[in-house]
Amino acid sequence: MAEKPAVTVLKDVTIITVDQRRRIILNGHIVISGSRVTRVSSGAPDDIPQDAKIISLPGRIIIPGLINTHAHLAQSLLRGLAEDLPLHSWLCDRIWPLEAAYAGEGSQADGYVAARLTIAEMLKSGTTCFLEAMLTHRSGFANVARAVEEMGIRACLGKLTKGAESPPVEALRDARDKDLAHMGIPSLLDAHRVHDGTADARIRVWASLGTPRGAPLSAYQEVADACRARDMGITMHLAEAPSDPAIIRDAYGGRTPGKFCADAGLLGAKTVLAHMVHVSVEADGAVLARTGTTVAHNPGSNLKLSSGIAPVQGLLEAGVNVALGTDGAPCNNTYDMLREMHLAAMLHKGSLMDAGAVGAHAALEMATVHGARALGLGEEVGSLEEGKKADLVVLDVRGVWAAPWEWEGVEGGGMDPVGLVVGCCTGRDVEMVLVDGKVLVEGGRLVGVDEEEVVAAARRSIRGIRERSGVKAPAKAGWVVE
Repeated sequence: MAEKPAVTVLKDVTIITVDQRRRIILNGHIVISGSRVTRVSSGAPDDIPQDAKIISLPGRIIIPGLINTHAHLAQSLLRGLAEDLPLHSWLCDRIWPLEAAYAGEGSQADGYVAARLTIAEMLKSGTTCFLEAMLTHRSGFANVARAVEEMGIRACLGKLTKGAESPPVEALRDARDKDLAHMGIPSLLDAHRVHDGTADARIRVWASLGTPRGAPLSAYQEVADACRARDMGITMHLAEAPSDPAIIRDAYGGRTPGKFCADAGLLGAKTVLAHMVHVSVEADGAVLARTGTTVAHNPGSNLKLSSGIAPVQGLLEAGVNVALGTDGAPCNNTYDMLREMHLAAMLHKGSLMDAGAVGAHAALEMATVHGARALGLGEEVGSLEEGKKADLVVLDVRGVWAAPWEWEGVEGGGMDPVGLVVGCCTGRDVEMVLVDGKVLVEGGRLVGVDEEEVVAAARRSIRGIRERSGVKAPAKAGWVVE
């Protein structure tokens, strides 16, 4: 006889469901049975089993687990090593040489250490699911998959894949190309065969493609065909730097970024195009919307690398699914999706001089339901509804920074909880995180993970990476480090 699933009740709490009706329940409860949500309702719970675990959460807000649709797990080790550089110098002179120097095996492997550090930061700041944007050979696919399985997060792991190459139009020295033999389609299919659906179905294997800079269109078509035959997702960096559209136009017969992807067979409901800063909504918006393709917006990274501001308001108006990502630590400094939501909700109002552009509610949708749709997980996660996975975040909003928000006795007309979460919260306000109904963060601390050892291992790893790569962060001109 099957064991009866454990029941947990979270009550006396404000719930932002992000369901189809976009319900906000000011005083309600959530019932979780095993890994699934079985009830989301207002008022006090009833008909609860006697052995249920009941947690009262006055002064807290529950939101769906946040979904980061563009993150580089290996790069948490490189935080602070590539400051104040434009994209191409940032890549060629710092990031790629550093990534090419990753080494080690088992628990000492740099890729495993980096993944644990990134996942720790993600969970503690409310991310329950992510899309790894470009998993390199040196990071080790098995290393990252092991970290995901051990730490309980949900993940789509994009393996860096390159088909037949021709000399690029623009000379970008990629130190990682010494491992080109491990980036082919056979290697991708091996990773898919071994890892897809593992970790209690929390791991999905995707293909990751670099920005098109001269490789044959047929090479991209080959990857697309392999992925579509297996319902495998595809993510690609696209139109990030100001020069990228011109490179694509010159290398691929006058095509726009969207036209290139369409002709390569890359567009579709499980395709995530990252950045898209320099895309024309007029030229490409309709095909992106029609095919269900997602754009992953990375405002922090795009600003830090001086890439520009993506036309998110126009893409949303065109019907494109826009999700949200943090990118990596060297180009954002953080994997905190709460901070990224805040930036996304503020940035476009200023750039467009339109107070109605994007905003807190749109930013929360990008980080939840839009992200779930992007990853093909919309039936499972992204909102708090009966039958969906119990992936959720509890935020403590009782501090002075949230005052005078009231959560008791206010029927309506008070402060909007969505504006409070997006406008005021950061990862440090995360009190509890559940994935698959399991508590992974409690009291702001990881459950069953030695956080101090995660940090110590990261410090050991980066010393070796700096030594092997020869890359060190120079002091800022005019500043003295003693």
